[in-house]
Amino acid sequence: EPRCPTSDAAMNKVPNPYVNSKFTHEKIMEIRSRATSGRTSMERDYAQPKDLYPESFPYYVRGRDSLREHITKLFTSQIAFYDGAMGTMIQNYAKRNRLEEEEYRGDRFKDWSCNVKGNNDMLSITQPHVIKGIYKQYLEVGGSHMIGTNTFSSTTIAMADYDMQKYAYELNYEGARLAREACDEVTAKDPSKPRFVIGAMGPTNRTGSISPSVEDPSARNVTFDELVDTYFEQVVGLVDGGCDILMVETIFDTLNAKAALYAIGEFLDFTGIDMPVFVSGTLVDQSGRTLSGQTGEAFYASIRHARPMCVGLNCALGASHMTPFVEKLAKVVECFMHVYANAGLPNAMGGYDETPDEMAAQYKVFFENGWLNMVGGCCGSTPDHIAAVAEVAKNYSPRKLLDITRPKMWLSGLEDLVVEDVHNHLGLPFLNVGERCNISGSIRFKKLMMKGDYATAMDIAKKQVEDGAHVIDINVDDGMLDGLAAMQKFVKIAVTEPDISKVPFMLDASKFEIVLAGLKWCQGKCIVNSISLKVGEELFKEQATLLKKHGAAVVVMAFDEEGQAATEDEKVRICKRSYDILVNEVKFPPEDIIFDPNVLTIGTGMEEHANYGVDFIKATKTIKEVCPYVKVSGGISNLSFGFRGVMKIRESIHAVFLKHAILESGMDVGIVNAHEMLMVSEVEPELLAACEDLVFNKSENATEKMLELTQKERKAIEDRKKGGGGQEVKKTSWRDLDATKRLEHALVNGISQYVDQDVEEARHKVSKPLEVIEGPLMDGMNVVGDLFGAGKMFLPQVIKSARVMKKAVAYLLPFMEEEKRQKLIDEGKDPNEFDENDDSNYAGKVLMATVKGDVHDIGKNIVSVVLGCNNFKVYDIGVMVPCEDILDKAQEYGVDVIGLSGLITPSLDEMVVVAKEMSKRGMKQPLLIGGATTSKMHTAVKISPNYFTLEHPCIHVLDASRSVTVVSSLLGDNKEDFVEDIMEDYDEMREDYYAGLEERYFLTFEEAKEQKLKIDFDAAPPAPAPSELGVTAIENVSLEDIVPYIDWNPFFQTWELRGRYPNRGYPKIFNDDHVGTEAKKLFDDAQALMKKIIAEKSMHVKGVVGLFAANRSEDGEDVHIYADEASRASGNSLATFCMLRQQAEKESDDPYLSQADFIAPAGYKDHMGMFAVACHGCDNLVAKYEAENDDYNKIMSQALADRFVEAFAEYLHREIRTKMWGYAADEKLDEADLLKIKYDGIRPAPGYPSQPDHTEKRTMWDSIKAKELANMELSDSLSMLPAASVSALVFAHPQSQYFAVGQIGKDQVESYAQRKKFELSVMERWLSPILNYDRD
Repeated sequence: EPRCPTSDAAMNKVPNPYVNSKFTHEKIMEIRSRATSGRTSMERDYAQPKDLYPESFPYYVRGRDSLREHITKLFTSQIAFYDGAMGTMIQNYAKRNRLEEEEYRGDRFKDWSCNVKGNNDMLSITQPHVIKGIYKQYLEVGGSHMIGTNTFSSTTIAMADYDMQKYAYELNYEGARLAREACDEVTAKDPSKPRFVIGAMGPTNRTGSISPSVEDPSARNVTFDELVDTYFEQVVGLVDGGCDILMVETIFDTLNAKAALYAIGEFLDFTGIDMPVFVSGTLVDQSGRTLSGQTGEAFYASIRHARPMCVGLNCALGASHMTPFVEKLAKVVECFMHVYANAGLPNAMGGYDETPDEMAAQYKVFFENGWLNMVGGCCGSTPDHIAAVAEVAKNYSPRKLLDITRPKMWLSGLEDLVVEDVHNHLGLPFLNVGERCNISGSIRFKKLMMKGDYATAMDIAKKQVEDGAHVIDINVDDGMLDGLAAMQKFVKIAVTEPDISKVPFMLDASKFEIVLAGLKWCQGKCIVNSISLKVGEELFKEQATLLKKHGAAVVVMAFDEEGQAATEDEKVRICKRSYDILVNEVKFPPEDIIFDPNVLTIGTGMEEHANYGVDFIKATKTIKEVCPYVKVSGGISNLSFGFRGVMKIRESIHAVFLKHAILESGMDVGIVNAHEMLMVSEVEPELLAACEDLVFNKSENATEKMLELTQKERKAIEDRKKGGGGQEVKKTSWRDLDATKRLEHALVNGISQYVDQDVEEARHKVSKPLEVIEGPLMDGMNVVGDLFGAGKMFLPQVIKSARVMKKAVAYLLPFMEEEKRQKLIDEGKDPNEFDENDDSNYAGKVLMATVKGDVHDIGKNIVSVVLGCNNFKVYDIGVMVPCEDILDKAQEYGVDVIGLSGLITPSLDEMVVVAKEMSKRGMKQPLLIGGATTSKMHTAVKISPNYFTLEHPCIHVLDASRSVTVVSSLLGDNKEDFVEDIMEDYDEMREDYYAGLEERYFLTFEEAKEQKLKIDFDAAPPAPAPSELGVTAIENVSLEDIVPYIDWNPFFQTWELRGRYPNRGYPKIFNDDHVGTEAKKLFDDAQALMKKIIAEKSMHVKGVVGLFAANRSEDGEDVHIYADEASRASGNSLATFCMLRQQAEKESDDPYLSQADFIAPAGYKDHMGMFAVACHGCDNLVAKYEAENDDYNKIMSQALADRFVEAFAEYLHREIRTKMWGYAADEKLDEADLLKIKYDGIRPAPGYPSQPDHTEKRTMWDSIKAKELANMELSDSLSMLPAASVSALVFAHPQSQYFAVGQIGKDQVESYAQRKKFELSVMERWLSPILNYDRD
């Protein structure tokens, strides 16, 4: 018999009870609850009396007998007969009877909104006698054992063409119910030939694998999940209508078939019944491929995981044209086979000319060769055709099932691939998985993916296939990529490229949801990389079950809840445990399991790593013995990671390793760069010996020897680049250098031999021992960091450098201790009472942790060493540390800084979680981010927005050598300048990132409004009312009054002078080596001119302030202002200020802000202020200097006018807060604090990020009479005149904040234009810079 599905009902041949009314799963009940029906009652139970017919075959009674057993007996005793074309029979009926639009509609749909003629499936509802009559003709005239229901297009997707989606369940129910009635009536006449209903599930009119757009290969008009949903509803209707078997048919895109099979699997899981499933593919032309490009064998390999009872071909071709493809399938299909071909090829009129006898003759070759168990007809066939075929078939025996053989891993792309049959280009029995479409395997691929250049990325994939990759590994794990979207887009494009998609894919991601999303776009049988017990048994089983349902093979990592397997015993133990769970509990096919026992890095210089190669090779052999039929794989590049950049060395190591792992231990699969693979015979003798020593841990000096060869090879590479022959050049003696330079050399080269004497010599040249650490030793570590970051140093070299550092510090520690002791004595304290555990003896305390889900700790350990060597107390709390534990320990230890480490992509998400939780807890420690997968950009864009202030910044640390500088700066006197410098840098990076995004996601305006800032004005009431409302002119403020409020930093930016940390900003800029002298000269000139301006009164300031009652509009998007309380009470508004809301999707949970959010709604007494100020007289002064050709003082005058007006705005805002409005009457802030915005409330300006619409200035100008009272005008483009002018709204609520609206969508622009009573085109012109769409 064919392989059974793994459900208990199928395995045990449990008869289907046919009591469908007992199916109460919520998904089934939901579909039934919304189903339409023309019946007064819905029959769903079809069990028959157990004694209705005799118990022996060929009799069959529903509810008593196993249909699986019955079909097996039927298909092995004779060739069974299916029906023919429904569409042809309907057309034939219409030739003799009226069947027009009116008949299609019937009484029930007589007023339908669109034409429905051609919707054959709806005839089951409107003309049931026609459909039942056709069923009976196939049963009685054709002699069919089984008939397909009239439900080929009865899915919500296909019915959308007729706007009849909601009738999908009813169409399936009625189609099946009519067939049930017909079969039962005919069976009753001859119980020895029971008839069965096959629920026909067509392909829909959409394809999951094919783009509907010529321009965009990634476009799709349907998703896998949508297909599953539509098929699931179809299955419920068919089963409720009484079908016996489900047939997924006429499949031209295997992805659609996989979705249908997934839906069937879900239904059978939910109900617990056994129901046979048939699958029928369609090869569209003589190429022998489906429309989506698969061969017949690949098609079968892609769907065999569902263990269909019968598989075959139908439609598109006549029987004669199908012959070679049926023959190929018959050689490989493990279950029963069928064919129902067309009656030849269509003629010029679209009809079919093949007569019943001609069709029967064409089928004869199938019967003679014993290829079929069931036969029927498709387009053009009729009951007479089936009868003729049956007459011929009765003289032949059915196809015998293939002999049972050893289980095999059978993958597919457009073509199939049996892993057990594969030999790679080196002749080894080994599956090459190409690594170059993996972000961590190819820098070029990563750059292309980050740029969104998918087209060029496809070239890399093609090259991998050309170079010998049997499978393409696809991995887009990167914190700066939306992995879910990138994986899906890459796969959707790749499956449309035949040169790529002809091979199977390995979908590789650290997040299960990403591989699952990719899997849903693959029509072939893929490998998923990976799952493991790291997530716990229950989730492991859930993930494995999902992959089984999708038919994927799976890589299982040797991880469990305790971490990564490193030793031979651990590798075997975890793999055997995983195997037993998968095979015995999940019923996962063992041949589809690939174990990855962790190829770990050797040659690091660390003793515990030396045996990793041996452990893997030995473990592989044992795993293959104790876990029958599995494959063993590994990421080969990990083995030689310590020697990255020198491919000759790396591939030589790989060659030795693979030869033994494959030929001696049975390793089957590996992620490799096929193009660069070497045969062992190609490795030079000296290098071969070194590789064998390293791989098999034969010598304690194996790593040292390999490093020598690596450095030699690197030098040869550099010499070749320079045109030399690679000859060794005599080294300069570094021992003749100065002691500080010798220390740097020793660190870079990992030489510890002379450290003590060099450190001692350096110690005598400084005032205290710590200066040796902070000077030459850290200088050396910085060089190490630069070289490692550039790929010019290797991991074992960095570890050696750290050891040199540690030895140097160890030498200095006694001197540092003595220095501390002497300091205590000088302070009059007893050094013997000194507590060594006293934290005050350290430069600071740092907590280090590798985040949850990540087991990698080499980088973290190096950072800990380096920080410890620099007198920091480090609390290293380990790997896989949950967020709560990190924060709890940080608070328990009272640390000054928290450092997070991670190597895998999911760690980036976990770091975001930690940052958010730190913010929620109100923690104040700076947060450092580091690790191989992290980046400055990711930290700036994704993590820091959740936790970054001047007090507690979130900073990316490139490598261990930078950690001391960063931590020292954060704990030093220059912290504020250091952090401001980084904050400015991160702000720019975020702006550049979002500006460069081609596809940024936006909420709809309605969604954004739902997620607005919701201030509780009862808990945090509006500010007190101003003592007096209205408009006030400000005319009596002198320049002397506002000079203390001047912020000089923008002044230097005007002149393009910028100091570098630690000398950024005024007044430290004067100390900067590059611009300090010029900045001081410029400042002195400014002071002289400012004094002259003040003395001569050549400039003066003037302004106007307005304070108004205010409330948010009813829709929450605008602010109404009122002249007084009486006007508010009567609803007589003075003006309305229209606001804009953020719509661009955020990386955090922050609300989508509008300035309207800061004002309370009606019912509260809230207020809003505004002002406009200007510096007058500058134009006259500029004209004077222009006449004198004095450009320098002309620009200086303009720069000072800008400083005056900005200072006036700061001064006036303070006056509003403390006196005019008076909501902060007790405010005690000096001018420096004012410039750092340490007060409550904000003063955003129209035309700037918080309200980027300049037209709002008109409303302000009218409200406060800015022209009349401050001599300020607006140009046609709404620039303020004079040029040195500032205007702003004033919000008092403490939760008000500055923000940038960013880009907005058309839905908001339309609403905004309507509220402002602007034409849409005019509004779009004013808002053009922030539109997320192109204007018409």
